[in-house]
Amino acid sequence: MDEEGLVRLVARGDRAAFEELYRRTSPWMAVRLRRRCADEQIVAEVMQETYLAVWRAAGAFAGTAVGGTAVGWLWTIAARRLVDAFRRRAHHAQPPPAAAAQPVAPAAEEEALAATVGGDVGDALRRLAPELRQVLQAMVLDGLSVRETAVLLGLPEGTVKTRARRARIAMRKALA
Repeated sequence: MDEEGLVRLVARGDRAAFEELYRRTSPWMAVRLRRRCADEQIVAEVMQETYLAVWRAAGAFAGTAVGGTAVGWLWTIAARRLVDAFRRRAHHAQPPPAAAAQPVAPAAEEEALAATVGGDVGDALRRLAPELRQVLQAMVLDGLSVRETAVLLGLPEGTVKTRARRARIAMRKALA
């Protein structure tokens, strides 16, 4: 029996069909999820949520009637669960301890920046507006992602992207 037939039996509450479907599809599902996420805990959580959703919603599978396959349906469920897991993680993300804002007098910050980046680049960086410099420092010097920078600075991701673009343009002009 193919996977579509197994899903149809699962829709009728057949545990043996569910176990067979799991046995056939879980190895490749785990491999595909691991290619997109290195965190084993998240992969395990997504696998569990995926197969729970399959058990509960197998009756909603339309199959070849709409040009779909059971394997494609399973992967769609898993991919959506993985995105949900990433969103939950980002929502609860805390900035890395090394990137946490330290209460420092501006003069000390300038001294640290001068020690880190010198010459024309350091001068151009110090001439940037403070909000642009913060974003550029977090993303370039600290190596944070857009999402981490947004969490660190308490800004929306779109604002971080805009400020990063404006800062890079200003830096190019200053160094040209």
